[in-house]
Amino acid sequence: MSETESTSRKSTRRTTRRVFKAYKPQDGTYDELFGADGVPRPEFAKIVDIIDSMGTGEFRARQKLADAAFLKGGITFSVYSDSRGVEKIFPFDLIPRPVAASEWIKLERGLEQRIRALNLFLSDVYGDQRILKEKVIPRELIEGSKGYLKQAKGIKPPKGVHIHISGIDLIRRPDGSFCVLEDNIRTPSGVSYVLENRRVMKRVFPRIFAEASVRNVDEYPMRLREALDSVSPGQGAPRTVILTPGPFNSAYFEHSFLARRMGCELVQGQDLFVWQDSVFVKTTQGPQRVDVIYRRVDDQFMDPKVFREDSMLGVPGIMAAYAKGNVALANAIGNGVADDKAVYPYVPDMIRFYLKEEPLLAQVETYICAREKDCQHVLENLSKMVVKAVDESGGYGMLMGPQANKKQLEDFAERIQKNPRGYIAQPRIELSTCPTWVDKAVGPRRVDLRPYIVTGKTTWALPGGLTRVALVEGSYVVNSSQGGGSKDTWVMG
Repeated sequence: MSETESTSRKSTRRTTRRVFKAYKPQDGTYDELFGADGVPRPEFAKIVDIIDSMGTGEFRARQKLADAAFLKGGITFSVYSDSRGVEKIFPFDLIPRPVAASEWIKLERGLEQRIRALNLFLSDVYGDQRILKEKVIPRELIEGSKGYLKQAKGIKPPKGVHIHISGIDLIRRPDGSFCVLEDNIRTPSGVSYVLENRRVMKRVFPRIFAEASVRNVDEYPMRLREALDSVSPGQGAPRTVILTPGPFNSAYFEHSFLARRMGCELVQGQDLFVWQDSVFVKTTQGPQRVDVIYRRVDDQFMDPKVFREDSMLGVPGIMAAYAKGNVALANAIGNGVADDKAVYPYVPDMIRFYLKEEPLLAQVETYICAREKDCQHVLENLSKMVVKAVDESGGYGMLMGPQANKKQLEDFAERIQKNPRGYIAQPRIELSTCPTWVDKAVGPRRVDLRPYIVTGKTTWALPGGLTRVALVEGSYVVNSSQGGGSKDTWVMG
């Protein structure tokens, strides 16, 4: 037994107040650890007991250790709109969010199915467009999407993979079932926090993983590197780099973190150049050809010769190299059309059309304001709806109708009427909650889950993913940019 663990057991004997003694699950929600009667769920009873037996004093001390580890490790994100300062330490809650092994198996299958269908959709809309010709999806919806790039039409990415890295946001409904909230298949972020959360948890709870039998997440960088290398268009050992906008980007911590863990060079646009339709990186030994670029730069900034002329972040001529099949870009250019929120309602139809299968994962009922009937329904029921801008992320461009005041409702009604194609609406779903340490006690807070799926020759899902938690009491918004934090997600072995 380690000294830390021995101290913990002594502390347990001294304390009289258990961590979950006063905890009450929130009415009307599915609690991730407890049943409605307040009794721990049988598959997670051991986890509850281990944490509970520490006592609040010991738990509070370990939470402080975890906070200090995040501070010293520089585990941060940026909020550009916050006048108090841009750089923030990512809030982390020590109480884990567990997922039963049997549940994860079902989720894994559903996620892989969804990515296969979305990949086929992207190949199709930038190719023969069968799904549009057969009117499964309205042509005007696709061609009117900001994410649909005519410049990518006819380009076939190496090995036919458009979606190398995806983050699919899931929520759990009051009946306990998971459903897809939205797809992130352009430049999904957050996986570094999954790995750092686990590292800190292992330091703070040295023996808990062995006792609880939690699946490992540390293989993600290796799996991602293997997937990226597998789509290399070159011969021999591929050269893979990570392209970052630079240290002022909100996710720069993640870019540098993954570069270290994957053993890749971290480069900016000025480090690369194109010659004879191939991409090269400048090194101390002279130019070296690049086969795969894991890009964290948005489409519009990738090539000033094709997209934004004023971009200093991309590489002039890289689209020509990409079109010739001389470099793989991960993720592919033009993926934004598939995670347009107005295209999301059609993913079940994509699965049926391309795979001849029924969807394994449900999704949230969605009203597309571009449809006149849907738009009218949304405007008449705005105070009951969650309205989202189709091309925004991070909790921006969103209206939470049930919590909005009269002026906010009027403002969004005007926005929708001016630009109906720019918005979708969904009924507010009561998210599941998880016990969370806030204000020196444990209370229920709403959570979602973002699993990460990696595709190369094969598709692999990271066991678990990023659990985001709304730290503000009563809030439904879990995004870090809106005051959310994270938890370690434990897929049980």
